[in-house]
Amino acid sequence: MAQSKAKKIRLKAIREGKRNPEENRSPFVFADMRTRKTKTKKDLVYKHKHKHKNQSPDKNRDGSFYLLVSNE
Repeated sequence: MAQSKAKKIRLKAIREGKRNPEENRSPFVFADMRTRKTKTKKDLVYKHKHKHKNQSPDKNRDGSFYLLVSNE
């Protein structure tokens, strides 16, 4: 299999006694930092129950009210 031009340059630099550029990489480059967790049945049921919780049938009413108090 053919080597890329960049790899050839890296190998030549190593042969000549220069520092390997691959050693400059952080050890965290190859680590998978994502945490994976499958949803439990309870999570799926809770999501289904509360899917439309914050949606009101009447879009003009948002649940707020206005109270006017006058001192006469």
